[in-house]
Amino acid sequence: MATIKIKKDDMVQVIAGKDKGKSGKVVSVDKKNGTVVVEGINKVFKHSKPSMANQQGGIIEMEAPLDISNVMYLYKGKPVRVGFEGTGKDKVRVAKVDGKTEKID
Repeated sequence: MATIKIKKDDMVQVIAGKDKGKSGKVVSVDKKNGTVVVEGINKVFKHSKPSMANQQGGIIEMEAPLDISNVMYLYKGKPVRVGFEGTGKDKVRVAKVDGKTEKID
């Protein structure tokens, strides 16, 4: 399994699929399955029966997970690759921009 380079609350842009070109904030990251849920992206409809939790039932619109390989980190409004530099406590995330690296957080 590869290192997960996208975190919750990062701004990302979709680079493949039906929502290609759209961007949004990461709501959650599933490291085990390698997926992310992005706010307002990959909307699907879920049909639910009435239950105690949802008395009305009906059709619910929600965001479905995207594969993490289909999103890129947005750095200063541009999609960039992300890497790591340093070791141990000095390890930091960096954006790879035009052959140079710039610290992200």
